[in-house]
Amino acid sequence: MYPTQQHLENYAALVVSVGVNVQQGQTIVVTAPITSAPLVRLIASKAYEAGAKNVHVEYNDEELSRIKYKQAPEEALTEYPMWRAKAWEEYVENGAAFIQIYCPNPDLLNDVDPARVAIATKAASTALSGYRGSLMNHTNAWSLISYATPEWAAKVFPDLPTEEAEQKLWERIIDATRIDLEDPIGAWREHNSKLLQMVELLNEKRYKQLQYEAPGTSLTVELPEGHIWLGGSKANAKGVFFNPNMPTEEVFTMPHRDGVNGTVRSTKPLNYNGQVISGFSLTFKDGKVVDYSAEQGYEALSNLLETDEGARHLGEIALVPHDSPISNSNVIFFNTLYDENASCHLALGQAYPVNVAGGTKMTSEELLTHGANRSLTHEDFMIGSADLNIDGVTKAGTREPIFRAGNWTI
Repeated sequence: MYPTQQHLENYAALVVSVGVNVQQGQTIVVTAPITSAPLVRLIASKAYEAGAKNVHVEYNDEELSRIKYKQAPEEALTEYPMWRAKAWEEYVENGAAFIQIYCPNPDLLNDVDPARVAIATKAASTALSGYRGSLMNHTNAWSLISYATPEWAAKVFPDLPTEEAEQKLWERIIDATRIDLEDPIGAWREHNSKLLQMVELLNEKRYKQLQYEAPGTSLTVELPEGHIWLGGSKANAKGVFFNPNMPTEEVFTMPHRDGVNGTVRSTKPLNYNGQVISGFSLTFKDGKVVDYSAEQGYEALSNLLETDEGARHLGEIALVPHDSPISNSNVIFFNTLYDENASCHLALGQAYPVNVAGGTKMTSEELLTHGANRSLTHEDFMIGSADLNIDGVTKAGTREPIFRAGNWTI
């Protein structure tokens, strides 16, 4: 049966050593669903073995969230306890590393009014903007991983009995995270090295524009002066390397917030706050979404786009080959951590300051001047497929193929 105890041991060791790279005397903060307690306990043990001073765990229960969304008065949805927000900011100031176990039930809020979810989401995003901004600035190490749950597995493999579906999902997680190998940590260091090679190549190219073509997609994306491609492991403010996403197959940078034009169509469903949005298209003019449609989840998409002014602009573009491990599994995960690493993707909302030269030292206004988008949200959505072609346009105006039929050509 999957996962074995050894798989979980390897997973915990991997996220501690490579995911957040625990340092001597450091505090580790873990947020996780209550169903993932077996893995959380192992993470705590491995973290202490690595020299952590304290491991603080925040468990969450999706069903309690659902009850609140359905039954609480609207006034409660507008509130977020500021003592919690200040606690997260204090952890940041004290140099903590953050581990999040992310495995939401895609159908959790199907019968909940999307407007109520949007109210609560915006309240939390506003209160936590300082904390989240620090993570997007890579001030602290952080890592996002997943854990198979019965509800998630049932969505991914609806034709299988619950136990079999959960085991099947674990097989995919184990394969994607390499925790079945003899040396998962060594395998991840090798993988990070390969992603770095592509990062270095793109940073040498200094493209001024990317042009996307696929069924339903014809999009031009300007890249700001001084943009930086990243992928795999990153360095935090103290020079400690960490992996924000496990798994990861992407290299990414920021677009110019005002330089996106054309239409793009999604290729995979998006699980947005417990509501599925699928078959959607966005039309951009001078960087802003001016028209949109969705076959499913139109209201949820509308609420996402109305989060704030920046939610209608892009903050990230990421390249992932169609011929890659998670994509080749031919599984739709309804989990952005996995689906975005099986597909080229874009993100509405906040840009990463680390994606522009000197960005981590700029004010919000200076970042905006350099073309970096600003928003309370950052929501990735998938656009990659075997039909996607991408060209890069150099400063001299030369057009070069980057992707053909969904895969690298450089």
